[in-house]
Amino acid sequence: MKIIKLIYLTFGLLIASDSLAEKIILSSCDNEKDTFLKNEYILDLNQSVMTRNYIYDEKTYKKYKINDLSVKKKNRIERSIYKDGKKIFTEKLGYPQFFTQLVFEIDNPVIKIKTVINNEEGIDLLSACKKIERFKEES
Repeated sequence: MKIIKLIYLTFGLLIASDSLAEKIILSSCDNEKDTFLKNEYILDLNQSVMTRNYIYDEKTYKKYKINDLSVKKKNRIERSIYKDGKKIFTEKLGYPQFFTQLVFEIDNPVIKIKTVINNEEGIDLLSACKKIERFKEES
C-alpha cells in the first residue's frame, strides 16, 4: 500500500512540475543604436521561444523606412531558444561561416549579441533592460 501511495505521489509531483511554465520578461530595454517606444523580450523557457515586441520611435522608424519600404513601426519577432547553464541563446541566424545569436543570462538585464565569422567570435552589448520579471505560471 505504501508503494502505491509513493508511486501516485511521484507521478503527481512530475505532473505538477511539468504544468509550471517559467517565463522571463525583460522590458524597457535601451539600445545604443536605436530608440524605441517599446522594446521587450519574453523568454518562454517551457516552450523554448523568445518573443521580441518592439515599436520604433519616429526618428528610428524614418531612418529604416528610407532604405527598406517593408519596415513597420510595430514589430514582433519569435526565435527558438535553448538554455546552457545560466545562459540562454537564440537560434543561430546566418550560415556556418557567419552567424549571429542573442545571449541572455538568468537574472541579468543585459542582452548581448554574439557574432561568429570564420570561427572568430565576438560578443557585444545589444540592450540593457530596466525591468526583469521572472515567474512560473500554471499551464
